[in-house]
Amino acid sequence: MVAAAHANAHLTPSAESFIRRLYRFAVGTEAGFAFKVRRGGCSGFAAEFDLVSGPKADDVVWEHEGLRIFLDRESCTLLDGATVDFVETLSHTGFVIKTQGTAPTACAPTSQLVSIESMMRR
Repeated sequence: MVAAAHANAHLTPSAESFIRRLYRFAVGTEAGFAFKVRRGGCSGFAAEFDLVSGPKADDVVWEHEGLRIFLDRESCTLLDGATVDFVETLSHTGFVIKTQGTAPTACAPTSQLVSIESMMRR
């Protein structure tokens, strides 16, 4: 395990707040928030997370304001210089990874929001 006092990524207050909400259920002194990032998803990144009892042998431990966030090597590389946000809207709830120089992408060129009222029978 490699300990890191600070990862080269930024957590928004919203992301930190969400992690803290889950962190209350962590059990044990070695417990933490496992966070995996992969390429994919609508935003260009897909995130998986879980509370775990401790880091894996090759995890990097990101200590942030009293939180222990466990990252695998690929996630560390993908998060280099990124901002990790958490959004809760009617159309999306989850982590959003933002990197410099990348424009947000849509899931499909025809994707659009449709109001619920337009789907109701009259």
